[in-house]
Amino acid sequence: MTLGAFICRRAWLLMAASLWMLFPLSSAAQISKDEAVVFFPTVAQRVGDAWEAEVRGWVFEVEPRKALLAVFRKGLGLDESSDAQARAIFADRARLFLADNERGKKVSVKIGKAVYPLGASAANGHFAATIKLSVDEVKRLFCADGRILFRAVTAAGDTREFVGAIHLLEDTGLSVISDIDDTIKISHVLDKKELLANTFHRPFKAVPGMAEMYRGWEEQGMRFHYLSAGPWQLYPPLAEWAQTERFPHGSFQMKEFRWKDRTALNLFEKPEEYKLPAIEGLLRRFPKRRFLLVGDSGEKDPEV
Repeated sequence: MTLGAFICRRAWLLMAASLWMLFPLSSAAQISKDEAVVFFPTVAQRVGDAWEAEVRGWVFEVEPRKALLAVFRKGLGLDESSDAQARAIFADRARLFLADNERGKKVSVKIGKAVYPLGASAANGHFAATIKLSVDEVKRLFCADGRILFRAVTAAGDTREFVGAIHLLEDTGLSVISDIDDTIKISHVLDKKELLANTFHRPFKAVPGMAEMYRGWEEQGMRFHYLSAGPWQLYPPLAEWAQTERFPHGSFQMKEFRWKDRTALNLFEKPEEYKLPAIEGLLRRFPKRRFLLVGDSGEKDPEV
């Protein structure tokens, strides 16, 4: 059973009714000052004389929900730790599972001097759109590490910056598709008690030597794509950890999860049933690139 399935199975009945009443539908509007935006790193590819890039992200609002945090902890079967650090880590990571997903938020991004409307966010707060960038624009904005950075357009007077990245991927070259749990991050997916503790109570820890090895591959020109069967709610702490550990930048692919709709069932899906289509999709987009797949045996990565 995956971490996501374990979370869902233990917590579903305890959470669903409360969350349904607490999260009202929102009408189409700009991002307000009590809401946040997280952009998920994606890839862009050449199409004719332009670059096509997908921009993806999540609009949400985190509110203090001490009672629901306690319910969530109980649903996971976790005891309240006497350790202050463990309590703080749990509150920080669990709050993203209890966030108010903002439906109908109009998201626009600024890339260079141009503004691109992306449309409105869905019921789960997620949004996705494909935009086209000219070759000249890409040349002006291109970073040394192969990325283009952009930011969300916020309301007047809102000085916060929500920054995202698009990874420019040529038709040919070498890419690394890397699993996360027990490949680059110690998770212990086969031991559910340890898995939950490593996910919700402890600082993330890198598998020894992996960041250094990946940086060496990056110096040889390899590009990275990180793949996890975990939900997107874990992306923010994972991204922060990966940056601290100096793993190479790369695109991310994770599962959509929302308590109130059928995406909750995604967490019961076997890891290989999710990972295989995700990998195949990347291979189809870049048929001339070579891909090196790195994984572990805990979630049947070799079979995938």
